[in-house]
Amino acid sequence: MHVIATAGHVDHGKSTLIRQLTGMEPDRWEEERRRGLTIDLGFAWARLDDGCGLAFVDVPGHERFVANMLAGVGPAPAVMFVVAADEGWKAQSAEHLAALDALGVQHGVLVISRSDLADPRAAEDQAREQLSDTSLDGIPSVAVSGKTGDGLPQLRRELDALAHRLPAADPTADIRLWADRVFTIRGAGTVVTGTLTAGTLRPGQRLQVSPGGKEVTIRGLQSLGTPREEVRAVARVAVNLRNADPGELRRGHALLTPDRWITTDVLDARLSAAKAGELPTKLMLHIGAASVDARIRPLGSDAVRLALRTPLPLRIGDRALLRDPGSHRIFGGLLVLDVDPPPLKRRGAARARAAELANVGETPDPAAEARRRGLVRTDRLRAMGATPPADAGRWLFDADHRAELAAQLTDLVRRYRREHPLQPAMPVEAARQALGLPEASLVAEVAATAGIPLQSGKLGDARPQLPERVARAVRAITRQLAEEPFQAPTAEELRALGVAERELAAAERAGALLRIAPGLVLLPDAEQRAVERLAQLPAPFTLSQARKALRTTRRVAVPLLEHLARRGRTERLDDGTHRVVSAAGQAGSLMTNGAPAQGRR
Repeated sequence: MHVIATAGHVDHGKSTLIRQLTGMEPDRWEEERRRGLTIDLGFAWARLDDGCGLAFVDVPGHERFVANMLAGVGPAPAVMFVVAADEGWKAQSAEHLAALDALGVQHGVLVISRSDLADPRAAEDQAREQLSDTSLDGIPSVAVSGKTGDGLPQLRRELDALAHRLPAADPTADIRLWADRVFTIRGAGTVVTGTLTAGTLRPGQRLQVSPGGKEVTIRGLQSLGTPREEVRAVARVAVNLRNADPGELRRGHALLTPDRWITTDVLDARLSAAKAGELPTKLMLHIGAASVDARIRPLGSDAVRLALRTPLPLRIGDRALLRDPGSHRIFGGLLVLDVDPPPLKRRGAARARAAELANVGETPDPAAEARRRGLVRTDRLRAMGATPPADAGRWLFDADHRAELAAQLTDLVRRYRREHPLQPAMPVEAARQALGLPEASLVAEVAATAGIPLQSGKLGDARPQLPERVARAVRAITRQLAEEPFQAPTAEELRALGVAERELAAAERAGALLRIAPGLVLLPDAEQRAVERLAQLPAPFTLSQARKALRTTRRVAVPLLEHLARRGRTERLDDGTHRVVSAAGQAGSLMTNGAPAQGRR
């Protein structure tokens, strides 16, 4: 299906042409038919000769209903611009053209209507001159008469050709359906109509209402007056919703793919016509079927920041227009450049921001967005309209920003080592907070860039440089253990040396001592030496036998055997005895001198 909106001055025959083309009445209200004046949006459709569907959005031409007109043309990809031969170019013709040009509508057909009342060439020349230097410059034209039917076959051919020139929509894209009409059907519930410009709708599909974020479900679909099990863009569609009250939805609201859009009330944009300094401070922003009050802050000559009264689901690359409803003046269009802009707090921030935005292109660039932000979540980047690379993970890191953080991390780790000599490896969480990173996993990327080892949640070399007083104590303990390696210093002896648990832990990290339990330290090779001695005992052996073999006390022997068991070097049997575990992972031989060893206690 293809969707075409009408445009043109009031009473120039837009609705009459649609009746002739479709055989349908686009004016929905009795007052419209009584007055012969389109007040609100009208809808009609027809099948082209090749079977293609063509849906028309008939918009009002009167200046009092320009907001309604914008709600119709906003989402439409093409236009049938109507100018009456007997009246020529008029005020609302100009306003409608200004709106279409501001929105960047490039596809259309110029129709010179009522050609039975005057020579259409003068009106066509006048219209051509007005269309020049706009987005609709060069569109084909047709002269028709709604009364006699002259020109209608040619108009159908031009509309058919126009439909086939329109770019194909992406049926896999995220849904953003601007509601242009909301009503209730008895027994069915709330129905929303709109122009589906991208994506695919199906019954049972979940959608999110914006603003508000309420989740609703599609109960049923219609397109061209026919129930559908699937509607692909571009299409006029009526969506019957479950879990939606009419009071919660109105024109200008949107139905969205859940969790795939940023709803924002602040955005930065580039103007297409007006100068930023010439704009009023308050204007109406029109996009899709929505119209929202906006406060304007100039950033540069063509860059502005908009603060919206009501948040809108927007993406980078969206086109909108600014209008003053009081003076009926359209100030021009704008291109959305950023839907998540940084705050402007410092003197000169606006000027710096304008310089930054000057380098932003019309097509969303994920690498550029990551560069401006330094670091951005890929799902948020996608919601902003800049699709990240297919191989991107959860975050997209700008390489320069990552290098800056790597330099900072190097300094942080060096300073931490100086300030914490007994615990020189910096905890990852401390680094995360210092660098202002949102997740600890990102520290690993920065550490890899900096060449800093990361192990067990710690950054840097975990082996401390022991302070001299601790090193002296370690030397004294080493001398004491040299002759009797399992005669661990007592708590009193450790206190006399001026070391406590913190210093002993640092000595162990430095590889100078082995802690087998709180307050119990041996030489670093004590584990292997103990296993070698215990392996000489008949297996299994008792605690008493182990104590004697190691020439130590129960104070040391019990925690040492527990330590060896935790390390898988020995095994404690059910009867309380122990045995050495071989390097192959099997228990040491239970045979002594070729005969089974007797259990001992």
